[in-house]
Amino acid sequence: MELYFSLNVSYDAFLPYYQGVAEKVEVRDQHGRVLHINGKYFRPFLTPQGIRGKFKLMLNNDGSFKSLNKV
Repeated sequence: MELYFSLNVSYDAFLPYYQGVAEKVEVRDQHGRVLHINGKYFRPFLTPQGIRGKFKLMLNNDGSFKSLNKV
């Protein structure tokens, strides 16, 4: 399953997820569904400006995480 969403979060706002203090990032996909994604998957996309862009979340058939890519 492929799910698409945008994320725009500042560096300071994402820091608790990066540090592991907070776990789930809540986003809304292009169809309005609320998704809860483990913050650790966003770490490669963190810049000094934060995380900004459009993403594609891939899930396995059982709904488990497969991959997260910036599009």
